[in-house]
Amino acid sequence: MFSQTVEYALRAVVHLADRSPAPQTTDQIAAATLVPKAYLSKVIQGLCRAKIVQSKRGVGGGVALVKSPSELTILDVVNAVEPIVRIRHCPLGLKTHGVRLCPLHKRMDNALASVEDAFRQTTLAEVLAEPTQSHPLCEQPTKRKSR
Repeated sequence: MFSQTVEYALRAVVHLADRSPAPQTTDQIAAATLVPKAYLSKVIQGLCRAKIVQSKRGVGGGVALVKSPSELTILDVVNAVEPIVRIRHCPLGLKTHGVRLCPLHKRMDNALASVEDAFRQTTLAEVLAEPTQSHPLCEQPTKRKSR
């Protein structure tokens, strides 16, 4: 249901949230998230355009979140790279349907709405704080700051 770009963007942003506010190099992000560096660079460009992250060159530079993890939702990240497109009109262009969706497309749009709502209600901080045995992105635990 979600593209590789969305998956990679979410991995990168969760990694940055876990290390916030310290900037990370693209090499560090790529290694931690198992995202190919060339692909990651394109994803980061999209996240920069959407003002999810900022990128600084030079000593002490790197990629960092613009907002705190508690202010960024999964939906913010998804919409930055590949927005969820709701079904507002008949996808087949049938004039008899128009904005009155058929039962199939209505259910599809309802599913999209549910995903959109779930992502809107979930911050990156919540993802990282959720009690679990498996830490996002890597098999070995990382040193985490107490929050």
